[in-house]
Amino acid sequence: MDNGVFYAKKKKLYLRERKMFNVKISLFSGTRELEHKIDLMHDKVIECAMFFKEAFAIFLKEKRSLSYRRASKKIKNIESQADDLRREIESSLYAQNLIPDLRADVLQMVENIDKVINELDEVAHKFYIEQPDIPEQYQDDFKLLVQQVSDCAENMAISSRAFFRDFVTVRDYSQKVYFLEHESDKTSARLKENVFASDMELAHKIQLNMLIGEVADVADKAEDCIDALLIFTIKRDI
Repeated sequence: MDNGVFYAKKKKLYLRERKMFNVKISLFSGTRELEHKIDLMHDKVIECAMFFKEAFAIFLKEKRSLSYRRASKKIKNIESQADDLRREIESSLYAQNLIPDLRADVLQMVENIDKVINELDEVAHKFYIEQPDIPEQYQDDFKLLVQQVSDCAENMAISSRAFFRDFVTVRDYSQKVYFLEHESDKTSARLKENVFASDMELAHKIQLNMLIGEVADVADKAEDCIDALLIFTIKRDI
C-alpha cells in the first residue's frame, strides 16, 4: 500500500475516533449528576420488568389478592419515580451546554424509555382492574409472553445504557431485542388464535385478546426505542 494512502486512512480513523470521544466528553464532562440520573432511568426499566414478571406469576395463582396489589403498587412506584427522573433529566439537559443535536437524541431516548415503563404499569393495573379469568390451557403461553416482553424491555435498557459507552454493545443487544420482539409476536398470535378457536363466551375472548395485545405492546415499545437508538448511534458513528 502507498504510504500516502496508508497515512491518509490512519488520519481519517484518528479523526473519527477523536470525534466520537469528543461527543462523549461534551455530554458528560462536568455532568456526573446527569449521567447518574440517566443510569437510574435504565435501572428503572429493569426493575419494572422484573416486578412485572413477579406480579403476573402472583396473579395466575391468586388473582387480585393482597400480594398482587402490593406487586402492582411496586410497579406504580417505579413508574412514578421514572416520571420524576425523566423531568429532572429534561431540565438538566437544557441547563447544560450540550450539542443541540445530541441533546435532542437523549431527550427522545429518555421519553421512549419512559413509554416502556408506562406500558408495564398500565398492563399490571389492567390485570388488577379487570381480573381476567385465564383458563389453565393458556397459562403457559401467557407466562411465556410475559417473559419475552420483560426480557425485551431489559435488553433494551442494556442496549440504551451502552449508547454512552460502547456502540458495539448497543448493536449486540439491539439484535436481542429484535429477536425477542419477533418471538413475542409469534406467541401472542398463537394465543389469540387459540382463544378465538375455543368455546368461551365472545366477551371473554375479546377481553383476553385485548390483554394479550397490551402485553405484546411492551415489546413493541421496546423495539421502537431500539429503532430510534440505532439511528442515534449511526449519527454518532459517522
